[in-house]
Amino acid sequence: MSSEIPKSADLPKSEKAPAADCYSAGERQAMERYQRIRGEWLAPLLRWMTRLGFTPDSLTILSLIAGLAFCPFYFWSPTAAFVALFTHLILDAVDGPLARFQNIASRAGSFSDTFCDQIIVCASTAILMPNPVGIIPGVAYIFVYTLVVVFAMVRNALGIPYSWLFRPRIIVYVALAVETIFLKETKYAGSINWILWLVNGLLILKLGSGFWKLRKRLKRSD
Repeated sequence: MSSEIPKSADLPKSEKAPAADCYSAGERQAMERYQRIRGEWLAPLLRWMTRLGFTPDSLTILSLIAGLAFCPFYFWSPTAAFVALFTHLILDAVDGPLARFQNIASRAGSFSDTFCDQIIVCASTAILMPNPVGIIPGVAYIFVYTLVVVFAMVRNALGIPYSWLFRPRIIVYVALAVETIFLKETKYAGSINWILWLVNGLLILKLGSGFWKLRKRLKRSD
């Protein structure tokens, strides 16, 4: 009889460890299917990275460094800054598949990945204030987005995940790049603030529903 400790994915649903990420229930179902496909596509790269000694944690750190490099690079070359930012996204997309390929995926790694992603969201937005990002929409975006992520992680830990979740960081990154590189000297300059207000409105809806669901759960446990 095997003495190997079963992983969370091998346990019955009622015995699985709570998630330590910010994915919604619907998102998780789609993500699990996509992970299998992405793992097959990336298998040669993941095999090569494993031979070179890369680990998921090392990729997460490299992703964080690349994302933070956006801040000083922006004052030297906005184009170089956004290259660093999108390098962060590429590395961020590979650390999870590498963890699953090496069979060391964990809640700790997922938590670290989410934490680093949110650091980059906050730092990249803050460095662009007050131009081209307005202070009020920028601060609101950082504040509300961070709270939504925190609520999502708490809800997952309590076993009451969001049915769906709006996570707009990639949309905002692309909009920031277009605004900074192509629209800065045009009549469309400042469009990013309208996008942020739209994003903030959707995030506030999720923040409200997240707060209400958590409050109901806590009242039942009193």
